[in-house]
Amino acid sequence: MIIAALLWAAMVSAPHVSARASGLDRLEAALLDIRFSLFGAVSPSPEVVIVAIDDVTLAETQEKTATTRLLLADTIDAIAAAEPKVIGLDVILADAGAADVDDRLAAALSAAPMVIAAGGSFIDGAAATLIASPVNVLRPQPAFADVADVGLVNLSTDATGVPRYVSAIFATDVGVEPSFALRIAARFTDTEPAISADQMTLGDVVLPLDVGFNMPLRLIGPRSSIPTYSAIDVLSGDLKDALANKVVILGYTATAFGDRFPSPFDESVPGVEIMATAVSQMLGGETLRRDEATRRMDMIASFALAVLGTVLVLTLPLSAGVPLALGLLALWGGAVLFAFSAGIWLSAAVPLVSAAGPLTGAVTTRYYTEKRRANHGAKALAALKQFQSPALAEMIADDPSFLKEPTAKSLSIFFIDLSSFTHLSEWLGPARTQDLLKHFHQITAQAVETEGGVVLNYMGDGALAVFGMTDANGNSADQALRTSFALIDAVRALGQEDYTVGCRIGLHYGDVILSRLGGDRHQQVSVAGDSVNLASRLLEIAKTEGATIAATDTLLDVSALEPPRPADSVKPVPVRGREGWATVHFWSV
Repeated sequence: MIIAALLWAAMVSAPHVSARASGLDRLEAALLDIRFSLFGAVSPSPEVVIVAIDDVTLAETQEKTATTRLLLADTIDAIAAAEPKVIGLDVILADAGAADVDDRLAAALSAAPMVIAAGGSFIDGAAATLIASPVNVLRPQPAFADVADVGLVNLSTDATGVPRYVSAIFATDVGVEPSFALRIAARFTDTEPAISADQMTLGDVVLPLDVGFNMPLRLIGPRSSIPTYSAIDVLSGDLKDALANKVVILGYTATAFGDRFPSPFDESVPGVEIMATAVSQMLGGETLRRDEATRRMDMIASFALAVLGTVLVLTLPLSAGVPLALGLLALWGGAVLFAFSAGIWLSAAVPLVSAAGPLTGAVTTRYYTEKRRANHGAKALAALKQFQSPALAEMIADDPSFLKEPTAKSLSIFFIDLSSFTHLSEWLGPARTQDLLKHFHQITAQAVETEGGVVLNYMGDGALAVFGMTDANGNSADQALRTSFALIDAVRALGQEDYTVGCRIGLHYGDVILSRLGGDRHQQVSVAGDSVNLASRLLEIAKTEGATIAATDTLLDVSALEPPRPADSVKPVPVRGREGWATVHFWSV
């Protein structure tokens, strides 16, 4: 099971460690969104603002501006008049327009500190182990690209369409090119970024990078979490102070214009806001670290949870092992939440699934193993009850060390045998005698056990039982007396038309020694002591006196039960093998 757990964890975590797509991506996306929702929005970098060409802008400029490119040119001029440090135009100007319109837009672009967008197309499902390499790049018209910096605006989304990464750099047909967001951030800080496999340094800001030079996005919050101004207000010249010395990201938010993405905070977020989020992050906003180190940590957690959980379930009782294993998963869940609060993206899905498979297998295996053991134990107990009193068998099954050491106890001792059995067995013959004894033992066991007694031994036509061995709350003398009177009629009912059956019963209360007799491989529970010898002798005395029940004065003193009828006689009698006399109550029934 341990090897299977290791193999399963390796299979589950391998795609994650190498940053390949897997079936767990959708689950991880859902669990990540929960973390975003739990910890809520964060503050963006104060240097970043958005100017939105929204529905209001389009409605109010429709008659004044012939084309959207003229609207862009006018808006860029208005933003430039506010003296921002850099403007990012989140629009790909790939198509040629009317020459005069394009000249007007090019003039606006050249007069401002501009970064404009290009877009790459990628092969679906390509591995993210190397630098992102688009198969084709949709670039701005040369008239625009010649007067502004150009960066790729591509985002990486998960299976649900939520943007998760922005690449820092791309390998294109013209070499390594920075992303749109990096172009803007580098121009704002007037620094050249230093990029390694797991981080990017931009001035004083150190940004964690994942495999493939991808920067994980720490989504800021719902729509308009970054200060957003309508282009119509910018065109009026009322927002110069809000845009001065800022990064201004210009893009479309109007209905049916531009890309839109779902996020944990909002069902539809304009792409310009996602780009602004990336720039904000590069300028010192909240980051989210996911890199080779965190992926290795996820893998280690996957192996640890799978193995430790399996060991706990297999070695401890299920009632303890399963809660402890689930507790380990809960601890990892807590660690994932704590790490996220510190800006670290640990996987919740990979360790969870890595542990869930082996745990399910271990619990199932353990359950059926325990079930087989329980069935075997039940069969063994049922078999044991055929050779021991059921109450005694239960005690031995519950506590195998029962009576490992001899134990002194005060009990009521009960002896019974059939009267005139020697003559009766000779007359009945072996088969009928065996049948009689079988029924006699059955009714004796039933009567004794009904009162909470234990039959310790069957001796041919007799039996030895004790009361008070298992039921500490009952009066053992009362139990012995009730059993005795109940058995008189039950034994008599064993008789047939051609013969009658009677019995004698001896009862005494006193101290005995309970112990195990026999070797290590075969033992039986026994009771010994003078009280046992006296109870046994009472059968002889009952026969001599012609009585059915002989009970010592000691037992009657302990009993709180009024016998069904007074004793026929009470007298002191000598007891063979003992000094002194015993006072005995006799009933002839």
